[in-house]
Amino acid sequence: MAQAEQETVMSTTQPKQSVFNFSVREDKVGIITIDVPGEKVNTLKAEFVEQFLTMFEKAQQVSGLKGLVIVSGKPDSFIAGADISMIAGCQTQEEATELAEKGQKLFAQIANYPLPVVAAIHGACLGGGLELALACHARICSLDDKTRLGLPEVQLGLLPGSGGTQRLPRLIGVSAALDMILTGRQLKAKQAQRLGVVDDAVPLDILLDVAVQYVKKGIAKRKPLAWSQRILASALGRPLLFHTVHQKTRAKTHGHYPAPEKIINVIRTGLEKGLDKGFKAEAKAFGELAMSPESAALRSLFFASTTLKNETGSSEQPAEIKHVGILGGGLMGGGIANVTITRGNLPARIKDINEKGINQALKYTWDLLSKRVKQRRLKPSERSQQMSLLTGTTDYSGFKQADIVVEAVFEDLVLKRKMVSEIEENTKPETIFASNTSSLPIHKIAEVATRPEQIIGLHYFSPVDKMPLVEVIPHAGTSEKTIATAVALAKKQGKTAIVVGDNAGFYVNRILAPYINEAGYCLLEGEPVDHIDNALVDFGFPIGPINLLDEVGIDVGTKIIPILVEQLGNRFAAPEILEAVLKDNRKGKKNSRGFYSYANKKNKFWSFGKKSKEVDVSIYSLLKIKPTVKMLPADIAQRCVMLMLNEAVRCLDEGIIRSPRDGDIGAVFGIGFPPFLGGPFRYIDKLGIDKVVETLCRLEQQHGERFTPCEGLIQMAEQKKKFHS
Repeated sequence: MAQAEQETVMSTTQPKQSVFNFSVREDKVGIITIDVPGEKVNTLKAEFVEQFLTMFEKAQQVSGLKGLVIVSGKPDSFIAGADISMIAGCQTQEEATELAEKGQKLFAQIANYPLPVVAAIHGACLGGGLELALACHARICSLDDKTRLGLPEVQLGLLPGSGGTQRLPRLIGVSAALDMILTGRQLKAKQAQRLGVVDDAVPLDILLDVAVQYVKKGIAKRKPLAWSQRILASALGRPLLFHTVHQKTRAKTHGHYPAPEKIINVIRTGLEKGLDKGFKAEAKAFGELAMSPESAALRSLFFASTTLKNETGSSEQPAEIKHVGILGGGLMGGGIANVTITRGNLPARIKDINEKGINQALKYTWDLLSKRVKQRRLKPSERSQQMSLLTGTTDYSGFKQADIVVEAVFEDLVLKRKMVSEIEENTKPETIFASNTSSLPIHKIAEVATRPEQIIGLHYFSPVDKMPLVEVIPHAGTSEKTIATAVALAKKQGKTAIVVGDNAGFYVNRILAPYINEAGYCLLEGEPVDHIDNALVDFGFPIGPINLLDEVGIDVGTKIIPILVEQLGNRFAAPEILEAVLKDNRKGKKNSRGFYSYANKKNKFWSFGKKSKEVDVSIYSLLKIKPTVKMLPADIAQRCVMLMLNEAVRCLDEGIIRSPRDGDIGAVFGIGFPPFLGGPFRYIDKLGIDKVVETLCRLEQQHGERFTPCEGLIQMAEQKKKFHS
């Protein structure tokens, strides 16, 4: 084979190595390889535009060129998106709009190129990466499991700003495009092929060959959209479609997130007024959203969680994890086992006192995997392979090889100490014991251990397969290696881990308790249950505090209160109504007796503000309350949220959390603190610390000393400081 002709475009900002490499095969098909130097994945930057355009001009000068294939030089990633940090460099809406226009200009060159341009996609093809691929004349992707395609900008409070809102609806139909862009969901190869996002999905080893063949054949005319999609995009179907989408979006966002509304409007503009007007509307909306406080908050969470993924939580490196043991086959144990095998790809062995518990845990994972098979997101053979990693036992057989054992038994100190002793007897000396306690001090559990340095807390949240946070809780004697290994396990399980102090309630439950308590005080004052819950949903929480108590279990949710009162004081004292509710055997959803009625079995856990539940009105007679709306929703929300903010700052002062960043992540990922506010500490900064202190002092005068602002807040207000720069 003759040596290929080759041209390389050198970056003025990166003189040592280029981002784009252009070569011409013997068959006169040009290959553009994108490889950002020094980075694990490719991300698009504004300064690449001129380089790319220069390279395109050089390609046009090649005699007899049949077309171009765009590939990545990274082994497992196409283009992970645009470099989000570019937005931080924009000071005005106009600058952000110009950023979008640069991307549009580049991709317009690709779309209008006189020869076929084909994207050969392997690995992550997200955001700006997919927008680049959409501008190509055809897209081929690998069938590898690493391949994912999507436009996740909405999750950062943005919209696709380089043509994605205009090209995707024309490619796959407006309703399918709206679903992709409004949810930010990522597609696997076969899903993308079925939707028409890619033209073909092939094994990785023939990806380039197939892409080259597409170039040689010329781009065939695409199949017309399905009749249903054409109707929805027509002047007849559009009004109904967009009205329905607007309604569903507003019901979900409660007006807190501007990006979905702008996405809908921009897509509609393009369909009704043409591509050029659509591109202009897209760039303008991108600029507006980039400067919005909601996007700033969501981007701060993104950067914070990304940074956490690269941290070990410790000064040492973790031990290697090859096998995981789990004690208890209940809801938590089954959930921990599920994420261990499905996300961590680690063998997990469950021990329970009887076969029923083991079967329950196995069924939990089987049902979740079967749901994915039904949705065609998983092959039956893949389900079998993953299930083979999960085994069970009623004794400790097989636990000798466990590197870490996660305990998820009943919340009882004597029982958990017994588990420590048994694990030390039945495992190797290096095995780590991690307790999934939500309230018991880790140092108390470790008191019976012969190897206390290997005892740690791993606090998961229910349901484990959905909630992204894990609190890692070392006690004073926990070794740095144990901390690092526990964090490493959490990461393998797909979790975001924060290291928190070993004190009552740790962090998340400690800031949650006063929030729920205050909802109880509002109820005691006669405010209706649903009025209280709706006030907090309208504020931005996914579920109201009383509804949440019903869902997690009133008995479970209130169990930590006495521990908090004993260790931290009477500000955690719960209103007497909670005891009356428990005495009436009301445990919430699990025994179908709580604050809400469970006659309607269709109610789901995270209802995201859907007001489908009905209050069990007998709760009012039990509590001797005549429900009457007297307080404004904003006042109810303020009382509950201010206590959460105050307690979060106390946790920072006491070293329970390591930083405001961890406090923000813990609250958003652990209890659904409104992401568009960025977390408790960013919200305090937004309100102004002096304003928060002033509000707490006013509430203290009205409702008592539980609202007394903590010393840390007072000092920061006096010094006019912020938690985040």
